[in-house]
Amino acid sequence: MSAEQWQLLDATLRDGQIDLQADVETLRTGFEEVMAGIPLAEDVKQQAVILGGISAVEVTIADGDSENVILYFHGGVYVIGSAASSVPLVSDVARHVGARAFTLDYRLAPEHPFPAAVEDAQDAYQGLLEQGIRPEQIALAGESAGGGLAVALLVALRDSGAPLPSSAYLMSPYADLTLSGDSMVTKEALDSTLSPDALGLRIPDYVDSADPKDPLISPVFADLSGLPPLLIQSGSHEILLSDALRLAERAALADVEISLDVVPGAPHVFQAFAAMVDGASAALERASLFLNGHYAAGAAA
Repeated sequence: MSAEQWQLLDATLRDGQIDLQADVETLRTGFEEVMAGIPLAEDVKQQAVILGGISAVEVTIADGDSENVILYFHGGVYVIGSAASSVPLVSDVARHVGARAFTLDYRLAPEHPFPAAVEDAQDAYQGLLEQGIRPEQIALAGESAGGGLAVALLVALRDSGAPLPSSAYLMSPYADLTLSGDSMVTKEALDSTLSPDALGLRIPDYVDSADPKDPLISPVFADLSGLPPLLIQSGSHEILLSDALRLAERAALADVEISLDVVPGAPHVFQAFAAMVDGASAALERASLFLNGHYAAGAAA
């Protein structure tokens, strides 16, 4: 990988920044239009499905026959994004891992504030189990807010006594809606995608009357004991770096198997740019090794 590739990506992202200060309808429309322009490989297949009463898109790569499944949660500060708009990144993850993926259309704020997204995630996971898919065949994955939601789901599943999935893959997780991480200040000038002020504008949409320190809103404050293995990937040039670092520390202190992968010079959710940057494709390959190792360990148990 080269510094020049990261610099080119940084410039591209700065030119196309999403204005989180816009009204929700404008924000969603603009985001979906941008994402709709991302090309998909010809062998990517997608199908609308229902998991536990929740709409989702099943993403598979032609000729793939793996029994392993990824339950995926898109990003978008819990306000924007959709299963459809996540398909380009989800298909890259599915291709590298060799699994089929289900990307979820969980309910969005402000129409549906916390705990709607967590409830939808629980229902979808239960829907997979009801299809006869074993927990050890399932991995969770998500980017940004979706990464935070994946951890919140794990905590909720553990607390309910439900069987836990094999592992979880978290890309640039948004795991502290109090915005208290040091990198909110130290990395602000380097972040080409997000700013503390922009995030702060959208937090009330999701948190509503709840406490932003609620562990199912901000998993950096959760008891993570008993969770399955976690892979956290972050770029060093993003304000959410502290979310990744503190989440990893909290998991390690709770005796959770944790792999922390910080890529120097990389921006927020850099994995979405595997076609542009060698380092992004390499990160997805590392995620493949992690997820497949834990699928195999579950099958052998």
